[in-house]
Amino acid sequence: MKEQVDALLKAHLEVHGAPVDDAELAEGYGLLAQFVLNGGKRIRPLLCALGARGAGHTDERQALTAGAALECYHAGLLIHDDIMDSSELRRGRPTIHRALAHRGELFGQSAATLLGVQALAWADELLDAAGAQGQARALFHRMRAEVIAGQYLDIRAHRFEDPSIDRALTVIRYKTAKYTVERPLQIGGALAGAPPELMDSYAAFGLPLGEAFQLRDDILGVFGDPTQTGKPVIDDLREGKSTVLVAHAFAEATGPQRQLLRAWYGNPRLDDEHAAELRQVIVDTQALAHVEDMIERRVDTGLKELRACAMDEDARAALVFMADRLTHRNS
Repeated sequence: MKEQVDALLKAHLEVHGAPVDDAELAEGYGLLAQFVLNGGKRIRPLLCALGARGAGHTDERQALTAGAALECYHAGLLIHDDIMDSSELRRGRPTIHRALAHRGELFGQSAATLLGVQALAWADELLDAAGAQGQARALFHRMRAEVIAGQYLDIRAHRFEDPSIDRALTVIRYKTAKYTVERPLQIGGALAGAPPELMDSYAAFGLPLGEAFQLRDDILGVFGDPTQTGKPVIDDLREGKSTVLVAHAFAEATGPQRQLLRAWYGNPRLDDEHAAELRQVIVDTQALAHVEDMIERRVDTGLKELRACAMDEDARAALVFMADRLTHRNS
C-alpha cells in the first residue's frame, strides 16, 4: 500500500507545481515536493486503508487517496513544527526553513511557513478527489482542530518551570495519538460506512496505541540513534520538550538531580557532556523504565479491544502487526 500512496502523491504533485514561472519559487516547490515524496513511514494512509478494509470496504483506492490527503496534511504540520522548534534536521536532511536560509533566516522561515500552508491545501484537494463527505469529512475537520489544540498546548507547556506528567499526556493525546492512529482509522471506516460499534472500537484501539507511539518517539528523541531517527539526539533535551519521560524524571529527581535538570534541560547551550548527564538522571529516576511500562500497558489495552471487535480478519491481523511496528521501532 505504501507504493500506491507514493504513486498517488507523485501524480498529484506532478500537476500541482509552482503556478508562476519563477526560479526561486520553483526551488521552494521542489523542496516541498521532495519532502512530501521522500521519507515518512506512511502510517496514516496505511491506517486509513485498514480502517476501510476492516469495515469490508473493497474500494482501496478511495481510502488510499484519503490517506494521501492525510500525508500532505502531516507534511505541512511537520514543516511548521520544525520552524517552531528551530529544528535543523528532519529525516536526515535539512528542514525546509533551513534549506531556504541561504536566502536569509527570516526568508527561510517565512517561505517554509507558506510552503507548509500549500501542503495543507493539497490535503483538502486530495480529500475532494477521494470523495470524502459527511462523517469522513467531519472527522478530518475534528482531527485538524485536535492537532492544532495539541500543538498550542505543547507550546504553552514551555512556560512552566517543571514539566507535568498530566499536561504532557494531554499534549500527546491531542497532538499525536488521535491524529496519528485514531482519526485515520475512523476516516477510513467512515468512507466504508462502518457501523458505530466498529468506529467506537477504532477509537478504543487507536487512542492508547497512538499514545504508545508518541511515548516511543519521546524515548527515541533522547536515547535513539541519529542515523536511524534522522534527527540529532540532543534536540529534544536542548529544546526543553515537555514529555512524559522528562516530567517523570522531574517528579522523581533528588536535589542534585533536580538542579541538573533545571540547569541544563531546555538550555540552548546544552552540550554532549551535560546531555549524557541528563540521560543518566532519566535512567536513575526510573523514568525510562516507567515510560516503557506505559507503552506496554497501552499496547495491551489497544490489542485487547482490537481482538474483541467484529471486523475483517485480514485487517485485524495487519493492525496487530502495525501495533508492534509503531511501538517497538528504532526510528
